[in-house]
Amino acid sequence: MGTKNKASKKLSKKSSGVEENTDEVMPKSSTKQNVMSHVEQLKRLQEKDPEFYQFLQEHDKELLEFDDKDIDDDAETEMDGDEIEEADEGDEFDTEQLVHADGKEVKASTSVITSAMLDSWCGSIHENRSSGAIRSLMRAFRTACHYGDDAGEDAKSKWSTMSSSVFNKIMLFVLKEMDGILRGLLKLPTSGGQKQMIKDISNTKRWKSNNHLVKSYLGNALHVLNQMTDTEMISFTLRRLRFSSVFLAAFPVLLRKYMKVLLHFWGTGGGALPVVSFLFLRDLCMQLGSDCIDECIRGMYKAYLLNCQFMSATKLQHIQFLGNCFVELLRADLPNAYQHAFVFIRQLAMILREAHSGGTKTKKSSQKTNQSSKEAHNTKAKESFLKVYQWKYIHCLELWTAAICAYSSEPDFRPLAYPLTQIISGAARLVPTARYFPLRLRCIKMLNRIAASTNSFVPVSTLLLDMLEIKELHRPPTGGVGKAIDFRTVLRVSKLTLKTRAFQEACVLSVVEELAEHLAHWSYSVAFFELSFVPVVRLRNFCKSTNVERFRRETRQIIREDDKNAGVSPLSKYVAMLRQRAQQRNDSLKESSVLVGQNSAVFGTKITESDDDDDDDDGKDSKGDAVFSSSWLPAGNTKAEQSTEEKQKKKKRRKELQDETAFDEDIVEDFILSSDGEDGSVSDTPSDEEVSIKQKSSVEPSKKKGKSHGKKNRKRKRSKAVASAV
Repeated sequence: MGTKNKASKKLSKKSSGVEENTDEVMPKSSTKQNVMSHVEQLKRLQEKDPEFYQFLQEHDKELLEFDDKDIDDDAETEMDGDEIEEADEGDEFDTEQLVHADGKEVKASTSVITSAMLDSWCGSIHENRSSGAIRSLMRAFRTACHYGDDAGEDAKSKWSTMSSSVFNKIMLFVLKEMDGILRGLLKLPTSGGQKQMIKDISNTKRWKSNNHLVKSYLGNALHVLNQMTDTEMISFTLRRLRFSSVFLAAFPVLLRKYMKVLLHFWGTGGGALPVVSFLFLRDLCMQLGSDCIDECIRGMYKAYLLNCQFMSATKLQHIQFLGNCFVELLRADLPNAYQHAFVFIRQLAMILREAHSGGTKTKKSSQKTNQSSKEAHNTKAKESFLKVYQWKYIHCLELWTAAICAYSSEPDFRPLAYPLTQIISGAARLVPTARYFPLRLRCIKMLNRIAASTNSFVPVSTLLLDMLEIKELHRPPTGGVGKAIDFRTVLRVSKLTLKTRAFQEACVLSVVEELAEHLAHWSYSVAFFELSFVPVVRLRNFCKSTNVERFRRETRQIIREDDKNAGVSPLSKYVAMLRQRAQQRNDSLKESSVLVGQNSAVFGTKITESDDDDDDDDGKDSKGDAVFSSSWLPAGNTKAEQSTEEKQKKKKRRKELQDETAFDEDIVEDFILSSDGEDGSVSDTPSDEEVSIKQKSSVEPSKKKGKSHGKKNRKRKRSKAVASAV
């Protein structure tokens, strides 16, 4: 019965003279005719005015190029409701007679979508995934997306008006739930997916039955995105559509349109919109691969250039964000990204070569031409180098510098470091005047970043030290103090700024900072001495030539070797640690020796009371030795008593001598030889020889207190013992 009803309806339509696809065929055929006529006009233009046609090729090449796929974009983007209605015909779900949640019947109007109708569809979808309710909801979603269009009410849909609350409910429900509904109908994972997954189900019956729902959802959502103006609404819509990004693999036309809209929002949006747009683009590149990554890289690069035309402190942060997003997108496919990077860096090199060749040609030709031709050549040379000395060119250099620094360890991007370094160095030397010092400093910062990330030597000291030799830094600032200069937001300073004190200080401080960065990277290299020799010599010459004390103070800090006095070098810190460890070891040894041998570890010129005790012990031993001497005779007692008294006197004299030597510890006297028997007798008082020997021994090094010192002491004891015996 269902097929008969469908056939009868189609026959009735044909009989009434209204065909189903008439509205679609006519716009397509008329569009193709217009395109063909336009192509013929361009051909005639090429024949009549070839110069103007060449101008169009150079400046607006896209105007002359056509793609057959783009002709049908508008026809395929918006999903008509006829396909959904045909699929819905014969379904058991009747949109004319609805049942409310409380069991009451609700009569549906043919022109107004009510809240009761919407609640019934949502309830049926949640309960049993009714295909009829899904199709009715998608028709309502299409009506909501086209609500308020300038073309008037949608003639293809039987619903045309709705309240704001119903509009809000439809948009929220569809954007939140439709991705899960479609994945359930197609039996796909609840999230994620790759391009191959869509290819695998493209020939299945469930895809052929429901692909028109996917296309309607994505196409109508894209239409409403182009109509929205509120940033928060656009961000919310993109966040929800991002979950269904994998479905765009089945619709190339929709994919290109989505990428165009996302690139526009990423480059010009505010708030969270650029971040949401970038995440959507990255998901497309990760899921769909080469189908969109090439177009994404080119589109983001163009959007980045459009934002770099002008520069200000407020725009600097946004440009840095765009650059970080672009570098992160390259990670999706580094081998493919290398091809684009090579092409774009080569373009920068060609622009720089043209600027250099323009200047040299001007100098050669100026010698042979008259004054008017000289002015023309100068104008041409100025235009050639201004292509390099502009924000767009410098930001491109910084963009690829960031990319190479981020992927310097990757074999795909590391070979690009050398040509980019040559381009940056050439740009820094193109116009070596003081007015373009901010641009030169930006180039030097890029070179230092590349050298640090790739661990390669880049000679930047010459570029920096040449800046210190300009005449503006050696003249008094006739322009006064001047305003502080932010070198991050300017490429060129005015002539009046050159004469200010603020410009001079900014130049010297920047040179010292960047030179320190360059030298610090190689401070642990074996070749650091040779590397730093020439910069140190030129800095010393600058200190001598400048009359400004603050400039001398800045340059001396990088020349002066304060590490030796301050002890802050790595080797000095290591030696200090070794000394501390040795001191701790010596202290531990001293404590252990005191415990074992009591006073055996005590050293010094003074003899403590413990030494006196040791001498007393020696006296006891001497009493034992006297048993075998002549004192055992009856008349020997007096001699033993005399020897004891003499020993006590000797101890007393020894203490006095040691006190004198301790007092005159720093005085070194000459060693004086005296005769042993000058008077032919030996007295108890110490001779001059003994005094000089004792004074000499108190200050001599320890290595001279060896065997010779011990022998002299023994001789001295023997002579005194003989004198006492006599």
